[in-house]
Amino acid sequence: MTVDRILPTDEAHDLLGLATELADRELAPKAAAFEERAEFPRGVLRTLGRAGLLGLPYPEEHGGAAQPYEVYLQVLEILASRWLAVAEAVSVHTLSCYPVFAFGNDEQRKLLPDMLGGELLGAYCLSEPQGGSDAAALSTRAVRADDAYLVSGTKAWITHAGTADFYNVFCRTGGPGPKGISCLLADAGTAGITPQTAERTMGLRASPVAQIVFDEARVPADRLIGGEGVGFTIAMSALDSGRLGIAACAVGLAQAALDYAVSYARERQQFGRSIIDFQGLGFILADAATQISAARALTLAAARLRDAGRPYAIEAAKAKLFATDMAMRVTTDAVQVLGGAGYVADHPVERYMREAKVLQIVEGTNQIQRMVISRALAKG
Repeated sequence: MTVDRILPTDEAHDLLGLATELADRELAPKAAAFEERAEFPRGVLRTLGRAGLLGLPYPEEHGGAAQPYEVYLQVLEILASRWLAVAEAVSVHTLSCYPVFAFGNDEQRKLLPDMLGGELLGAYCLSEPQGGSDAAALSTRAVRADDAYLVSGTKAWITHAGTADFYNVFCRTGGPGPKGISCLLADAGTAGITPQTAERTMGLRASPVAQIVFDEARVPADRLIGGEGVGFTIAMSALDSGRLGIAACAVGLAQAALDYAVSYARERQQFGRSIIDFQGLGFILADAATQISAARALTLAAARLRDAGRPYAIEAAKAKLFATDMAMRVTTDAVQVLGGAGYVADHPVERYMREAKVLQIVEGTNQIQRMVISRALAKG
C-alpha cells in the first residue's frame, strides 16, 4: 500500500525515493536468508552509509545530511518495512554517534565523518546483567591511571557486540547514582574488551546481541565524552531520540505485516469469495490500518517538536509506547488473517510477529515509558 506523506522539501521526497529503491534492491531480497543464517549484513550497512543514509539527522559539516528528524524517521520506517534488523541497526548506529556529536570536543568530532559514512559501526553499552531499566545503578567501573581509564565490568544486551568498531561505554568514575557515571568512547579492538557468544534471540536473528566483558580495558583519557559525571545526562538525552527511532521501526514493521495480510486476504478464496470481504477479517485489517496511521502521526508529531527545538521527551515516550504495542497487535493479527499459513515460515508474518516483541523492550521497556508519562502527569 502506498503511504501518502507530507514532506517538508523536494529533497526529502527524493531521499525517501532513494531509500525505497535501496530497500527494495538491497534489503527485501536478502532478509529471509540472512535471518535464517543469523548473519549480520555488514555490507548492507556500508552501502547505506555510502548512500548517505546513516548520517541523515547530523550536520553536513560532520558528514551528515542535515535532514529534519521527521525525514530521518520516515526513511527508517521504509527500511523497517523491508527488513527490521537493518532498520534497527541504523537506529542503533545513529544513537551511537550522538554522544560524540552532542557532547564531544572538536578533536573527538573528527571521527564523525567515518561514523556517519558507515565505515565505523557503533554500539551503545549502557545495560548490564543486573542493571537494565535501572541504568543509574550500573556497576561497570573506570579507574583513572595516568593518561587512560582502566574499565572493568560487564555490559549486557549490546546490539552490534562483536561487529561494532567503537563502543560508547557508560561506566562509573565517581560515587553511586547518576552523577557518578561517565561515557567513554572505546575502540572495539582495545585489549581487555571481549564480546561474548551472541544471544539466541526470538527474532532479529541477523542482529548480533551479546554481553561484553571489560577486563581492565585501557581507554585513553582523551576519549572521555563531555567530562566526568556527564554520562547519565548523555545516556538519557540519546535515548529520547532513540525511542523515536524504535517507534518508526515499529510503524514500518506493522505496515509490512498489514500489506502482506491484505494481499493474502484479497487472493485467498473461501465460500466463493475473497476472505477480505468477510467482515470478521475485514474489520481486523481496518483496525490495523487505523492504528498504523495513528502511530505514524504520533511519532512524526514528536519528531517535529524535536526539530523545532521544543521539549519532546514525553511525546517520544508516548510514541514508542503506542507504536510498539501497536506493532505487536498488528503482526499478531496478520498471522491470524493467514490462519495456518501464517504460522509457517513460508510466509514472513510469523517472523514479523517474533520481531515485533523486542520493540516493546528495547530503548526502555514499555512499562518504563508508562512510568515516564505518568510521572509527567503527576508533576503537571
